[in-house]
Amino acid sequence: MSQVGVDTTAKGSGAPSDAEDLRSRTVVLIGGGSGIGLRVAHRVVAAGGRVVLGGRTASRLAAAATELGDAASWQASYEVGPMRELSDAAAASPFESKFWGQYHAVPLAAPKLAEDGSAVLMSGAASARPAGLAPAYVACNAAIEGLGRGLAVELAPVRVNVISPGTVDGHLWSNRPDTARTAAFDQYRRETLLGRPATEDEIAHSVVYLFTNTFTTGSTLYPDGGYTLR
Repeated sequence: MSQVGVDTTAKGSGAPSDAEDLRSRTVVLIGGGSGIGLRVAHRVVAAGGRVVLGGRTASRLAAAATELGDAASWQASYEVGPMRELSDAAAASPFESKFWGQYHAVPLAAPKLAEDGSAVLMSGAASARPAGLAPAYVACNAAIEGLGRGLAVELAPVRVNVISPGTVDGHLWSNRPDTARTAAFDQYRRETLLGRPATEDEIAHSVVYLFTNTFTTGSTLYPDGGYTLR
């Protein structure tokens, strides 16, 4: 999934709570019409913020807007597999759909970012612990984490961070065959310290944390249940 979240609205000084941090602020979500992005949108709206959701699928955007009572999803597909089996185009697909989309989104938003604004990119825990034989996908996620560090330096004092989750039991996997989903979840249970996939809301909580923590930038957060430690 390609996703980027950008908190664009200026706020006052002081040390408010998370809910107060998002009150009267605008958060732009690419990939917000479903899955983790939509859960982030719900959290932002519940905390008094406004969301602007971007995506390709008009019906999904409309449904998300109705659900939120506000303004939803950038769907991107890519191929993964062993280096020896993938064509050059297939190997490039994670970069085309996941890396470059986020690379272009943040600079476009930069002129509208307040000095205390925040951008959160979406990577994946395969960057730190390669999953199977998918080196191009691993490299793509690592590149996104490097991009986050580079943007944090260039856009400072705007904060830029990266979320790098593990397997998530949610929208993305619900669209895949039951046999593939069961096999993936069983494997993840064996390979993570907490013995289960994440929920979309747990990942959304991590995104909102990075939106609202005013002293974290250039970091990658791994809400992966300990997958990278096994």
